[in-house]
Amino acid sequence: MTYSGAVKVGGPADVHELADLMISKVAVGSMNNNAYLLRCRATGEQLLIDAAAEPDTLLHLIGDDGIASVVTTHQHGDHWGALQAVVDATGARTYAGAEDAEGIPVPTDVPVRDGDVITVGRVSLTARHLVGHTPGSIALIYDDPHGHPHVFTGDCLFPGGVGNTGGDPRKFASLIDDVENKLFAQLPDETWVYPGHGNDTMLGTERPHLEEWRERGW
Repeated sequence: MTYSGAVKVGGPADVHELADLMISKVAVGSMNNNAYLLRCRATGEQLLIDAAAEPDTLLHLIGDDGIASVVTTHQHGDHWGALQAVVDATGARTYAGAEDAEGIPVPTDVPVRDGDVITVGRVSLTARHLVGHTPGSIALIYDDPHGHPHVFTGDCLFPGGVGNTGGDPRKFASLIDDVENKLFAQLPDETWVYPGHGNDTMLGTERPHLEEWRERGW
């Protein structure tokens, strides 16, 4: 079946099958958070992005093969509500942005900085530090050698705009600058965007609206 990225809490995962990587997306919790399970097709190693809520749902998705790592995109509680339970059950290494690690009650094994590479099996993900939604938010970029890039943006980029910056103009300016310079300026229109909540999008869909986002201030 064709991947759409449209998932709902209580519903099944949607699976995006790439040549070297399988991406399973599931919605969990009262805030409709997205969690993404990445599986290297060559080795079977798995990595989870945002153990947000519903540990039983996430552990069922992970299955008997377990996970090597969990990456938390930022420090807001709706993105790590199931982290302790998942780590306890799997023994996974934990990753988070260096500036957000203190705000996550589960210890961060590997603080992540801009440009760091996180691996899952033979697949490499490049972290980009995006400041504004939180001080240490990170996005993860998979530059598929067989196709176009894929980027997991946490709460920094959604269909229709960047993440919430609480009405603070300095935080908004920082976030939209980082998103524009580190994502839009570096990646092609075909880049698939996997956000922390809701439906997916593509950079090319959002690119024409960057200036209007700046003008409206959110």
